[in-house]
Amino acid sequence: MPTPDALPLEAVVLADLAVILTVGAALVHLVRRLRQPAVVVEIAAGLMLGPSLLGLLPGDLPARLFPLEARPALSVLAQLGLALFMFQAGWELDPRRLRGRGRSVGTLAVLAMTVPFVLGGGAAALLHASQAPEGVSRGMFVLFMATAFSITAFPVLARIIRDRGLTRTHVGVLAMACAAVGDVVAWCVLVLVVALAGAQGPGGFVTVIALTLTYAATMILAVRPLLRRLLRDFAHGENRGASLALIVSGVLLSSYVTSWIGIHAIFGAFAFGLVMPRGDRGLEERIGQPLERASALLLPAFFTLTGLSTDIGGLGWSGLGVLALVLLVAVTSKFAGAAVPARLTGSDWREAAVFGTLMNSRGLTEIVILGIGLHLGLIDTQLFTVMVLMALITTAMAGPLLSLFGGGTGAVAVPAAASAARQLTPAKGQNDGSPLLRIPEAPRRLRDDHPGVQSGADRG
Repeated sequence: MPTPDALPLEAVVLADLAVILTVGAALVHLVRRLRQPAVVVEIAAGLMLGPSLLGLLPGDLPARLFPLEARPALSVLAQLGLALFMFQAGWELDPRRLRGRGRSVGTLAVLAMTVPFVLGGGAAALLHASQAPEGVSRGMFVLFMATAFSITAFPVLARIIRDRGLTRTHVGVLAMACAAVGDVVAWCVLVLVVALAGAQGPGGFVTVIALTLTYAATMILAVRPLLRRLLRDFAHGENRGASLALIVSGVLLSSYVTSWIGIHAIFGAFAFGLVMPRGDRGLEERIGQPLERASALLLPAFFTLTGLSTDIGGLGWSGLGVLALVLLVAVTSKFAGAAVPARLTGSDWREAAVFGTLMNSRGLTEIVILGIGLHLGLIDTQLFTVMVLMALITTAMAGPLLSLFGGGTGAVAVPAAASAARQLTPAKGQNDGSPLLRIPEAPRRLRDDHPGVQSGADRG
């Protein structure tokens, strides 16, 4: 019998994936007990498998379970799951639904992002000397950290709103619209940050921006109409199955192009989702649902790799002080930028507090951005750990605070297709009644037979 060290690498990777999925499945019941979005449990599971918890046991278990030579293969699986998730996030975010929502929504959206951007940038300026990696300029560090502070996790926000029964309320619709606007702006700023970080001098930066604009124009003017025509041709007969292969190929190729340009692969997946045709329920069933299931199986590897890069025990007292500062700035800036303007524009304090709590959720979107910063060398592993904890804590705060402020019914956010995904529609009198976020419902047979399968809105 071969020893574990002599096993083929692919066997080790398959066993690692089995461990990751098993731990996640074992923690599912915590979602029901703690009334948390699925992403909170998944981030926690990833941290548990890393040095923060498993590493405290004798035998260096994280290194034995996830050896260094197996991590590149796990990273490929994680990046595939992440690309599929970002595609779904782009597809669910329909920019057309942001039109005509009033000047007050635009003002609230700008303030809900600008205040944490400015205050987060101020905190980053204070932390630059002690926390920035060597060679990272103050401007780059501040710009990246300010963007990370200003993010609201759009998909997890949609799930919280639905499970709390806030879908048709004024505050629910307002939070969805503001989060959508803010995240679009934040991704644009992040593209600029990545372009600046990866460019070789001013000439390189101009080249990256020019290629990015060319790519965007090509996606809008050529890829979008081509997709609409091809998917219409593949809608019937034996070609129906080919549409899924076409979309996955498009996601991967788009990711390759943006990576080649120098603005990270996830932007390509997100952009491909933005140009996808919308409003076709048949398209959602044959493409959206299979991709949701695939990302549900692969994304836990991303959280585990994140956990392997974090070590809560290694923060020390100085790291805990940085965490306290980061949490203080993250929470107060979001509340100041969202709740106070909402109160000044006519909401009562309870509704304004609910709005501020919703906008404070960060989830998976924050982890993705932090991973980019770590990959580019804009932050080190200690600050990465601090910011991951901030994302976990601010998202976990949503449930208890909403209960405190009386925000919604307090329904439990179960991370399974068994909690039927409904469409989010604006409140009566808001816009044209079309959904701001499309969340396809899983088939009844899938919900009954596979209670662990999640929809794309379960994460953020």
